[in-house]
Amino acid sequence: MALSLWGPDALNGPAVCGLAAYAAERDHGREGWLPARFTLELFKSARRIPTSLHTEVLRDGRRIKVVQVSVRQHDGDDEKGVLVAQGNTVFLKQGDNPPGARWSRTAADYDVPETADDDFHTWFHNDRLGWGSDMTKYQDGGRRRLWSRPIPVLPDVEQTPFQRAVISAEGTSLATNWGEGGIGFINGDLTVALSRLPVGDRLGVESDHHLEDSGVSAGTATLFDERGPYGIGMVTAVDNTRAMIDFTTVLPASAYKGDGPFTPDGERRGDDRNV
Repeated sequence: MALSLWGPDALNGPAVCGLAAYAAERDHGREGWLPARFTLELFKSARRIPTSLHTEVLRDGRRIKVVQVSVRQHDGDDEKGVLVAQGNTVFLKQGDNPPGARWSRTAADYDVPETADDDFHTWFHNDRLGWGSDMTKYQDGGRRRLWSRPIPVLPDVEQTPFQRAVISAEGTSLATNWGEGGIGFINGDLTVALSRLPVGDRLGVESDHHLEDSGVSAGTATLFDERGPYGIGMVTAVDNTRAMIDFTTVLPASAYKGDGPFTPDGERRGDDRNV
C-alpha cells in the first residue's frame, strides 16, 4: 500500500507524510493543542529501506509550538542517513472562538457515499458521474472529489485523527493535478491547515484550485469528513511527463500484491495483472 507508481521501490507521498505526522504528534502532541498546520518538503524520493525520524522544537510558546521533523533513510551501514523530507508542524493552543458570525461553506455541501466497513477502495466523484470506485472512469479534466480510508503508516500503532488527516490530505496532488491524460505533475511538498481534527475512518478531498504554467503547478483542496469541511490542503508540483501515470491503463499501486507495481526491469505493470 505504501509503494508509489512514480518509480521502482519508491514510497508514495501519503506514507512519507504519515510518518512525519506520526513523529511530530508522538513526540510533542498534548491535550488542548491542535496540530493546526503541517508542512513537509518532499525533496528526495523515499525508498523501501530503513527510515528514521527526528524531531526538534523550534519554538515553545504560550499559545504556539513549532516542531521540525526530519525523515532520513539509511542504506547499508550509513548511520547518518540521507535526508529525504523535512518540515514543520505547528501546534496551536485551543480556546474559544471570537464573537460574531463569519462566512463558511455548510456541511450540506459535502455529500459522501455509503461504503461498507470492509471496503478500502478510494471513491471518486465528479459532476458527470457522481460517486464511484472505478478509477478509470474518472480520468477527465473536471473538478473531482476523493473519499478514502487512510491506512496506518506503522504496524501495531494506532492511527490518530491527525495522521489520517495528513495521509488523506496528500491526495490534494491527485485531486488537483489529475487531468485528461493522467497525472503528469509530481508534488514536492504538502501543506495541511486544520481548524479541527477529523472524525471517522474515511476522509474526503475536494479540489478547489489548479494553476499551471511552464511546467509548475499549484493546487488547493478542501478537506472534509462526514460532518463537513475541517481543513485545507495545498501542494506545488513540477512536470514529470516522462513518468506520467495514465490510470486508464495502470492500476493504482495499492492494487498490487507483494511484488509491487513494477517489474524487475523497472517497467510499470499494466491493468492485465491478476490481482
